Amino acid sequence: MKNFSTETLCVHGGYKANNGEPRILPIAQSTTYKYDSADEVAALFDLAAEGHMYSRISNPTVAAFEEKIAELEGGVGAVGTSSGQSATFIAILTICNAGEHILAMNNLYGGTYTLFSSTFKKFGIDVTFVDHNASDEEIESKIQKNTKLIFGETIGNPGVEVLDIERIANIAHKNDLPLIIDNTFATPYLCRPFDYGADIIVHSTTKFLDGHATSVGGIIVDSGKFNWENGKFPHLVDRDPSYHGLSYTETFKEKAYITKARVVFIRDLGAVMTPFNAFLTNLGTETLAVRMDKHSENALKIAQFLQSHPQVEWVNYPLLESSPSYELAKKYLKNGGSGIISFGIKGGVEKGKKFIDNVKLASLVVHVGDIRTHVLHPASMTHRQLSQEQKEAAGIKENMIRLSVGIENVDEIIEDLRQALEVE
Repeated sequence: MKNFSTETLCVHGGYKANNGEPRILPIAQSTTYKYDSADEVAALFDLAAEGHMYSRISNPTVAAFEEKIAELEGGVGAVGTSSGQSATFIAILTICNAGEHILAMNNLYGGTYTLFSSTFKKFGIDVTFVDHNASDEEIESKIQKNTKLIFGETIGNPGVEVLDIERIANIAHKNDLPLIIDNTFATPYLCRPFDYGADIIVHSTTKFLDGHATSVGGIIVDSGKFNWENGKFPHLVDRDPSYHGLSYTETFKEKAYITKARVVFIRDLGAVMTPFNAFLTNLGTETLAVRMDKHSENALKIAQFLQSHPQVEWVNYPLLESSPSYELAKKYLKNGGSGIISFGIKGGVEKGKKFIDNVKLASLVVHVGDIRTHVLHPASMTHRQLSQEQKEAAGIKENMIRLSVGIENVDEIIEDLRQALEVE
């Protein structure tokens, strides 16, 4: 069974038949594949030939989706995973062993923060958090001899701060480290972190890439530009006994990292994207540009409305001129500010709960980034596992509401928010 190559992906995200006519992406709902000879299978398991061994490692439908996202991000390859969490987990395990260290920005999604601060400790991996606005000198002071990477989000979740990717990339590269960026909220339509020096990108494809709240998934994308032979990553350079002494950098060149992510960690941990989820997420990406334009257009209008409402204490949206991230947003988010707003309601937690309980068009769900409008109270919901000190460090205020703006009629969304804010 041959992989679909990048050039076979058509504009609509399917693939081209031999006559060049676009066809919808087929679902290869199979665990296994038939071969013509024993030597063909042996070559696959030795990584000497391209193809699909088993759907726990790769699958034609998932491969087509991977190739599309790699192309959109400008990378050399990608690996689809079962969730955004598993994408982050595997992206880091590929280059970080027990006894080593990660430096991460502190304004991360709550699940990522917990993964880093709690679960990675069980794997012997230490994590230091640093303010994303800290000076170059302060960030560099947190780098240790055993640090293996720096991690951040293009747009923070839920504070929607914009990261100065180019600055952090320069710090990382000065210290021979790769920069991993979670690009979930921006998507490659609004920002391509590789253009600013990032080395690896992860997404929760569950959010804007899917766009319809149908499919949990994640993806890791490799830029192919980082020098893994700089002396800090022997496990990508040294010979792997599980593949008969193969060296990833020697054999796979610029695809060394993404190949190891697949053939070692996807193979062993099994956190693979399913063919049907790849099909549905691929379908979602076909409207990505249209949706992100609408999400961004609606969100800016709503942020401006919220900023003028007497019941709202503060609003943060990247393309509001009052946003601390405004200048960075103009640099990194030229096509729009995405669809996430954070704002604080006067009256604290109880007033926030009343607002959430009284929205009608918007819904209370633990999700963001689909075509419908959603509200959430991060301090008591998605970030409730964090201590008060950790919440404050991450910018999670008690009165913060995270608003995921959908693509409904913007006047109807605003009217819903107005009536919920004004309930006595």
